[in-house]
Amino acid sequence: MSSFHLQIVTPDGEFFDGPAQRVRVRTINGDVAILAGHIPYVTALGTGEASVTTEDGTDRKAAASGGMLSVTPEIVRVVATTFEWAENIDVERAKKAKEKAEDRIKKAQNAKELELAKAKLSRALVRLNVGK
Repeated sequence: MSSFHLQIVTPDGEFFDGPAQRVRVRTINGDVAILAGHIPYVTALGTGEASVTTEDGTDRKAAASGGMLSVTPEIVRVVATTFEWAENIDVERAKKAKEKAEDRIKKAQNAKELELAKAKLSRALVRLNVGK
């Protein structure tokens, strides 16, 4: 299978920069997979599981949320708000974040608080699912 140059970055730094066969991410409209030769494309990222198939065929899972995906003939860039490889996820911390978010949902005083708590719950659930 052909490869392409993939770069994954967050405000915390670079997570991947090299050849890949495929990248799959959750966009605001659903999952999308990018392979070599994809047409130019830009979209906003949602919160969900991501995966990268490296040049040697190794699959790596990650939890990702927010940001942008950009595809050009030269490079595919994932600029995410958060991106965490499965093996780096602290499952206990994610469980605590889930419980805290559920509590905030119950105690929300207005629509803004409820929306924020639901977003935190979604991110915690993704991290738990990917990190298991």
